Amino acid sequence: MSELSGKRESASRPEMEPSIWEISRPGARGVRPVSRPVDVTDLPPGICRQTPSGLPELSELETVRHFTRLSQLSRGVDTHFYPLGSCTMKYNPKVMDRVVSLPGFADLHPLTDEEGMQGFLGALWTFSELLKEVLGMDAVTLAPAAGAHGELTGILLARKYFESRGEAVRTEILVPDSAHGTNPASAAMGGFTVRTIASKASGHIDLEALSASLSERTALVMITAPSTLGLFEEELSEVVRKVKAAGALLYMDGANMNAFLGVLRPGDLGFDIVHINTHKTLATPHGGGGPGSGPVGVREFLSPFLPNPRIVRSGKKYSVVDGADSIGRIRSFHGSAGVLLRALAYMRMLGEEGLKRVSLYALLNANYLRKKLEGVLPGMGDGLCTHEFVLSARSLEKEGVRAIDLAKGLLDAGYYAPTIYFPLIVPEALMVEPTECESRAMLDRFADDLIRLVGLASSDPARLHRAPEKTPVSRPDEVKAAREPVLVDPMAAPGRR
Repeated sequence: MSELSGKRESASRPEMEPSIWEISRPGARGVRPVSRPVDVTDLPPGICRQTPSGLPELSELETVRHFTRLSQLSRGVDTHFYPLGSCTMKYNPKVMDRVVSLPGFADLHPLTDEEGMQGFLGALWTFSELLKEVLGMDAVTLAPAAGAHGELTGILLARKYFESRGEAVRTEILVPDSAHGTNPASAAMGGFTVRTIASKASGHIDLEALSASLSERTALVMITAPSTLGLFEEELSEVVRKVKAAGALLYMDGANMNAFLGVLRPGDLGFDIVHINTHKTLATPHGGGGPGSGPVGVREFLSPFLPNPRIVRSGKKYSVVDGADSIGRIRSFHGSAGVLLRALAYMRMLGEEGLKRVSLYALLNANYLRKKLEGVLPGMGDGLCTHEFVLSARSLEKEGVRAIDLAKGLLDAGYYAPTIYFPLIVPEALMVEPTECESRAMLDRFADDLIRLVGLASSDPARLHRAPEKTPVSRPDEVKAAREPVLVDPMAAPGRR
């Protein structure tokens, strides 16, 4: 029996998939060129290759099998439990893929005139109206391509707002140390000085530290709600009062909106700007470098500064207009169209009550799993968590075991590993987010396996240090890989040009 997985299965490592160059065979083809000769005499000089391309040579079947095998070596929501804290890696219902595959959407050219894309513009306008209601905001832009892009957009809106008021002195943005790591990066990119607000031992914002940092230079306070610790700020109303009294704006990083979708609205809490990650909260594709989507909602006084273009409705007709005071374009065309349409389909499919149940089940699953792991590893915060929770493996250091060892062991047990070493304010952190999609049976299994792994820290720590043993690659020396990268040019390999 495998102590890592608790199952009767071999721990033998799967065979490594050879590279596409290793399976290349001279003369193999997936596509045959046209049989008749092509006249290239009229083409501009230098446009044609003078030497062979040196690309790998495979049949179509060999190519398909190679990339299919590679995909099967990966872990994803469709194949494994994916408790990646702070990322809300939830299942994407496949019905939304059918919606965006409709010819009226899939075949639409982005340069089509307004008359030819009335259905598409109407769908995006409808989605904006739904988001306004969910966020409790007066206006929305769908342009940002991801959450961090939404952050930058919100920051540029704040800068434009204060410039219009002649308050150029407001050059600072305050960010709690429990916020998402992209917040300070986005603030710096937007041209602001970043000041970090310390958290209390409980993980909540320290009001005294906030008060000491607020000044006439403060433009924006960015709060991740709930925080990356899986906690809802216990004194949020007082935070809002202090920020508004200082004349600053309040930004909510809505990446964790899965915790109160349909339950609480950021606008009702006092926020002026908020972004929402459709690929986290509204079940659209997530990962692989994009495309993503990070719509931003604002209060009415900020709406003149929203990015161009904007979709407006007059009667039954939809038009695209530019605002004179806008921060300008931040994205090509109308944003990540396919992602936005999937999010609209998801909201329509669930309806108001369904969206509320999403968050209630996310809260239930997180608190159930946290309770199952109570006493196994210390956690952050007292009482209930929100949609995620953070454990610390620091108590295992005396056995020579760290958070990364538990994460690698979980790979062998059949899961994607949770987020580790974030947030930075928790030593040896493991951040777990089960989402609303997982069954009680899966949560029980995950808890049992994590408990078993923690037990190995005392009985057989060397086993954890060898993990993962069931993946093609075990544990690379990450420091050496960064300092001494091995870069091989396949074009320079023997026999290739």
